[in-house]
Amino acid sequence: MIIDIAKRAEVLIQALPYIQNYYGKTVVVKYGGSAMEDESLKKAVMGDVVLLTLVGVKIVLVHGGGPEISATLKKLGKETTFVNGLRVTDKETVEVAQMVLAGKVNKGLVNLIQNVGGRAVGLSGMDGHLIEAKMLNESLGFVGEIVAIHPEPIKDLLEKGYIPVVSTLGCDKAGNVYNINADTAAASIAGALQAESLINMTDTKGVLRDASDPLTLIPRLSLQEISALQQSGVVTGGMIPKLECCAHAVKQGAKRAFIIDGRVPHAILIEMLTDEGIGTMVTACREKII
Repeated sequence: MIIDIAKRAEVLIQALPYIQNYYGKTVVVKYGGSAMEDESLKKAVMGDVVLLTLVGVKIVLVHGGGPEISATLKKLGKETTFVNGLRVTDKETVEVAQMVLAGKVNKGLVNLIQNVGGRAVGLSGMDGHLIEAKMLNESLGFVGEIVAIHPEPIKDLLEKGYIPVVSTLGCDKAGNVYNINADTAAASIAGALQAESLINMTDTKGVLRDASDPLTLIPRLSLQEISALQQSGVVTGGMIPKLECCAHAVKQGAKRAFIIDGRVPHAILIEMLTDEGIGTMVTACREKII
């Protein structure tokens, strides 16, 4: 019993320099994948977010909701078509996306955070013109490309001690609404806020040198190393856009970005507050560890 208590104390002591480093700084969490679908993982993530807020970290939670949109469209008898991983979004589909993302999903997450003791406010990228967007490609319909991030609504909430929960819808100056890729939105928001970290929760362990071998996890990458891995063919498929989003966040002003396995309970805490970490960290150049 005494040994168990001592081990717990050791964990807390190990976390102390990381807590000190993150105190008062902003961390953007892109929430998605299995962590958004499994109820026990949902609760663990919200608990992590609230705990980090209580020790002085300013958390911004950015989420998508693709599966929920697809399920709602199916109930309405509307087919979903994807082109290169992007949902073809006509007027009716973007209205459904707005209802699901800014309504059901966003307010559900706000409620979960408040149920575990946090103070959260839901936003969409339309609020305060947070995400200014334009049409990416006419053939895709109302799929948006980010033109600018206006982070003042997020900053105002952080200053008042709230956890902003952001759904990734955007709009243009004419009032047209666009569905925005959540990874891209989170990266742009992290850059605009000059965040200490962007944490991208996925269903993979991180960047693997050999995709079939989880033991080949690459724990740290610089921007230059990302380019080399892409050119050599080590990074392929769905990992390419995720790494590109991490690189974009860092180039725009975020200090570092992580790709972590959201299927692991308390993955955010493990990555942020332990020596070992759990995924792949991306920085502008090789970074000295605390």
